[in-house]
Amino acid sequence: MKAELIDGKRIAAEVRAEVAAGVAKLKERSGVTPGLAVVLVGDDPASAVYVRSKQRAAIEAGMGARDVRLPGGVSQDELLREVTSLGEDGSVHGLLVQLPLPDHIDVNAVIEAIDPNKDVDGLHPANVGLMAQGRERFAPATPSGIQQMLMRTGRAPEGKHVVVCGRSEIVGKPLSIMLMQRRPGANATVTVCHTRTRDLAAMTRQADVLVAAMGQARMITADMVKPGAVVIDVGTNRVDAPERKRGYRLVGDVDFDAVSERASAITPVPGGVGPMTIAMLLRNTLDAAMRTVEPD
Repeated sequence: MKAELIDGKRIAAEVRAEVAAGVAKLKERSGVTPGLAVVLVGDDPASAVYVRSKQRAAIEAGMGARDVRLPGGVSQDELLREVTSLGEDGSVHGLLVQLPLPDHIDVNAVIEAIDPNKDVDGLHPANVGLMAQGRERFAPATPSGIQQMLMRTGRAPEGKHVVVCGRSEIVGKPLSIMLMQRRPGANATVTVCHTRTRDLAAMTRQADVLVAAMGQARMITADMVKPGAVVIDVGTNRVDAPERKRGYRLVGDVDFDAVSERASAITPVPGGVGPMTIAMLLRNTLDAAMRTVEPD
């Protein structure tokens, strides 16, 4: 059995087309152009590439896009002032600060400084609380993208056992909460595993849907996957590849070739979850702009 490839690029293109149509309709109806602002601190190459991708996608959807670059040595007070200023700017409807931040910056303080009504990453404590209650203002982009991938490919999680490997604030925790809610696209039985889980393989072999988000290259091997399971690989890791011009290649948290022979469906890296994250970020930005026109 060879696993079917879940094409994140194709599904993301569908979502982005829907967003672009929504942006055009909002402009026509109200004259409001959704605006996304992304703050990047420092010069991390991977973060810079990701920010450019977000900005390009926003522009292609007809949105306004603002790229705010700050030096790596910026003080916390300066960063907080910039975040507060963007929160007060009426042309900005979606605001995010690209993570990770330099060690001297208190990440929680920065997240809490973001206007919850513009927090399109869904990380502000107020938005996390609403999500936990099943009435989210903004669903975090990566978990929301995973949920959409499952639903749009006929693999809705309802009634299935989903095992999430990873407990991060941006993927593992919110995804587990979202998939256990009593609503369409959820209603799953969810198990969360992490680095302190005993006999991880015994847990992962129970999964109808296995989500790998632990940040360790090829950690999930074929013997850890139940035959016929759906495997969602969130990881993006660099491994040496001397044969390549750039000297490395990107791989996920799943041993893709081996697991593909055992799973029924699998996401690739790159081209799987990554494009969906950006698409859902745009959808959140559109939602934020629509709320300024129609608060209800």
